[in-house]
Amino acid sequence: MSSNSPWRLAGQRALVTGASSGIGLATAREMAVLGADLVLVARGKQRLASAKNAIELVAPGCRIEIVSADLSLEEDRQRLVDDLKGAVQILVNNSGTNIRKRMEELSLDEYRTVQEANLVSCFEMCRLLYPLLKSSAPACVVNNASVAGLTHLRTGAPYGMSKAAMIQLTRNLAVEWAEDDIRVNAVAPWYINTPLAGQVLQDPDYRRQVLERTPMGRVGEVEECARAIAFLCLPAASYITGQCLAVDGGFSVYGF
Repeated sequence: MSSNSPWRLAGQRALVTGASSGIGLATAREMAVLGADLVLVARGKQRLASAKNAIELVAPGCRIEIVSADLSLEEDRQRLVDDLKGAVQILVNNSGTNIRKRMEELSLDEYRTVQEANLVSCFEMCRLLYPLLKSSAPACVVNNASVAGLTHLRTGAPYGMSKAAMIQLTRNLAVEWAEDDIRVNAVAPWYINTPLAGQVLQDPDYRRQVLERTPMGRVGEVEECARAIAFLCLPAASYITGQCLAVDGGFSVYGF
């Protein structure tokens, strides 16, 4: 397959947040295999180094930079952007967290923690990287939202609120930035085999209920979500913007 194939990312540079594990690592690996160079961002230096080594095994020759940063912190976001050199054609906002509690059990500080990690970091990465994406166009952004932003889940109100807002941010930016040749899309995963999901899926009864509500009858794999994200970044998806692609085994359309 030629380097300028619409099914390749050769010559493009992708910045992936939350890239040291789970969906972020799988996404970075997928993009590297498709020919992209990478900037991997996460909090832990050691896990980032391990992620870099793992990607180099499947994509030798891929140029990979690692940046340790906590994107819930303003100073870390600004430092990351200030230190970036060269073009960036792809931004994947994947970092996030959750505090699973009922509304009446949550504190205001816990609410803010979830919003800063999920929504504010996504908003700010888009805002801060806009000049670089514009100068590197055609460019694209993919926000990792959740089906919790589409319907009620037991993940708690702050998490669902943050993901719903990310989906709306996706729609707004897709329209605002179309004239700059920047596409903006989102994915909305259901339960995927990640460390975050594993905290609740280890409960056999909870896992059974999840599977009962999933038409495909299983939890998704990180590679399945990563491939959806990578597709939205491909030149092959050049007329797709403002969309939220559910990666959910049919959960979001499963009625009675």
